[in-house]
Amino acid sequence: MNGHPPPLALDLDGSLRGMARPGLMRIDLAGWQERIRFGCMGRDWRAFAAHLDALMPAVHGPVLTGSGDFHHLSALLIGRQRQHAGLHVLVCDNHPDNMRFPFGIHCGSWVAHAARLPHVERIDVIGICSPDVSVAHAWENHLRPLWRGRLRYWTIGAGLGWLRALGLSDAARHFADAASLVDALRRELAGGQAPLYLSIDKDVLSESVARTNWDQGRLLLADLLAIIEAAAPRLIGSDITGEVSIHHYRTRWKRWLSALDGQPAIDPDELKRWQRQQIEVNQALLDALGTFSGDSIFQSAEDAKAKHRQYGCTANETDKVIG
Repeated sequence: MNGHPPPLALDLDGSLRGMARPGLMRIDLAGWQERIRFGCMGRDWRAFAAHLDALMPAVHGPVLTGSGDFHHLSALLIGRQRQHAGLHVLVCDNHPDNMRFPFGIHCGSWVAHAARLPHVERIDVIGICSPDVSVAHAWENHLRPLWRGRLRYWTIGAGLGWLRALGLSDAARHFADAASLVDALRRELAGGQAPLYLSIDKDVLSESVARTNWDQGRLLLADLLAIIEAAAPRLIGSDITGEVSIHHYRTRWKRWLSALDGQPAIDPDELKRWQRQQIEVNQALLDALGTFSGDSIFQSAEDAKAKHRQYGCTANETDKVIG
């Protein structure tokens, strides 16, 4: 597509197998799902990182990682951007993903890991509505990246008085609605020069746009597209997560933790409908992101719509399987 690298799907849970896109590359990682999904111990994480590193193509476009239970893969993808010193990471997510998890890494703890990478200058988590940032859960948040100015929360309707009480007013920005947040973010991005990495968890979207298996935020698809447009001139990499899939954990502590997080049971018929919604959103996001090789990647809305009309091909016609 336009001579740039195609998108890449990391297929851990099968949720992206219905996704057809010209040139889409896939890496089959199904054998790792039980060990990596939701969270994992450090030893398993290091083994998975080495395995993935050996399979990753040298050049690729946006990376799709499947269920939001795999959002911690973003830490590995950001870690691969070492050549971009002073990297600014933009995370669109309904949750801070900066929570304490003492046993390794977790889909809700990975931001704290990414904030420790030496080439990462700052991380902004955009669109948080979750009670994870309420005073009742304040103790669960890693404070060090907030204290050091390496992390900021951008929230909608979520009270952050506890951060102000700790002298961390600069670590958060609070908005009454999604439109105000997006406007402020666009203005801030326009004044920056640092390279940008964008990670999108679709649980930041309203349930009216697409359903996930996590509690969801208030952004609309148009809001995400506006953020992509504002970020595009400096964008050097991106990933998309938040698909829906069903997995029955064999690991006891994962069953316990996922129950604590209130992940709902999903009817199989509903699952198919939700997955169709997710694929439509993925296509729109990929249209906006385009594909990139270190330069500006944004296409006009007209180009994006024209490309979207082309995606009637089957997965067999478009996929390249790696590994």
